[in-house]
Amino acid sequence: MHVLRIEHPVPSFDGWKKAFDRDPIGRKQMGVRRYRVFQPVDDLDFAAVDLEFDSAAEAESCRSALIRLWGRVEGSVMRDPRVRKLAVVEDAAP
Repeated sequence: MHVLRIEHPVPSFDGWKKAFDRDPIGRKQMGVRRYRVFQPVDDLDFAAVDLEFDSAAEAESCRSALIRLWGRVEGSVMRDPRVRKLAVVEDAAP
């Protein structure tokens, strides 16, 4: 499994979440199997997302689509995005 971990400050978490929920890149069509949204308890103007994929190619394609999207919305919905491509090495319950 492959994960894109996205983190960035947001002017309004609620406004960012509405934009995220509109799904402007078509997550399912991009191969996203599951996603998780995070908000730090000590920084309410920050958002983090994990997007899970079956393949590295799907993750890379989605990363490219996100970079294009961010070029259009940076500053209004979010700013200074950071994205990392991760490979899941272990996934277990205690």
